[in-house]
Amino acid sequence: MRLDVVTIFPEYLDPLNVSLVGKARARGQLNVYVHDLRDWTHDRHHTVDDTPYGGGPGMVMKTGPWGEALDSVLADGYETGSREPALVVPTPSGRPFTQELAVHLSERPWLIFTPARYEGIDRRVVDEYATRMPVYEVSIGDYVLAGGEAAVLVVTEAVARLLPGVLGNAESHRDDSFAPGAMAGLLEGPVYTKPPEWRGRGIPEVLLSGHHGRIARWRRDEALRRTTVHRPDLIERCDPRAFDKKDRETLSVLGWEPDPEGEPYGRFWRRVDGVEE
Repeated sequence: MRLDVVTIFPEYLDPLNVSLVGKARARGQLNVYVHDLRDWTHDRHHTVDDTPYGGGPGMVMKTGPWGEALDSVLADGYETGSREPALVVPTPSGRPFTQELAVHLSERPWLIFTPARYEGIDRRVVDEYATRMPVYEVSIGDYVLAGGEAAVLVVTEAVARLLPGVLGNAESHRDDSFAPGAMAGLLEGPVYTKPPEWRGRGIPEVLLSGHHGRIARWRRDEALRRTTVHRPDLIERCDPRAFDKKDRETLSVLGWEPDPEGEPYGRFWRRVDGVEE
């Protein structure tokens, strides 16, 4: 996979040289190129922004530098044999970045990131390159950062760890929160390691039983319990058909029941102190 990042703060991307991503780069599994947007400016101040049309506070990143930068990155990529580019635009107004989207992006051969600053990039830039390649406008959360570089680090790490050979154990991400399959739409439960007792605290006996079926059931129940506590919205959105009989028993104990009228649409309702919601 090839990744290109165009930014006015190249040093912000230095963490891409460490940990799993850095090792993947060293092994040649991931080619990362960080470009300084100011290299495509033509005034002595290297200006990349201007006042917004229509007035208002803040500044908007200009079309000129971005257009030249992206054209140059695309030309270099095509010359070196890269295929099927996709543009990833970090923005709080984008679609939520999810594990499902991370899996999808990990299957693409070439991603180009455009982390913005100020009030964002002139919309015409995104519209222009949407005619040349798929564009993913993504948000890593319901908040606003000073710039999109932190979002690039988040997306890159989530995507890179899914590439074949990056993780030491290829099965490591199978039970991740939100992982496709059994964990789809759920949070991962608690995990434990040696020693078996620490400061008077033990670990659940089932994990010492060696009974794989019981352990799998315990992990599933804990995932349901943690999701209920921290992200009840995920349970509400789940398709009831994704839950087996034991899941439904656990959810019932936790205060959940499927809505008979909403079941075809994957809706749940919750009982709280005997009051239906």
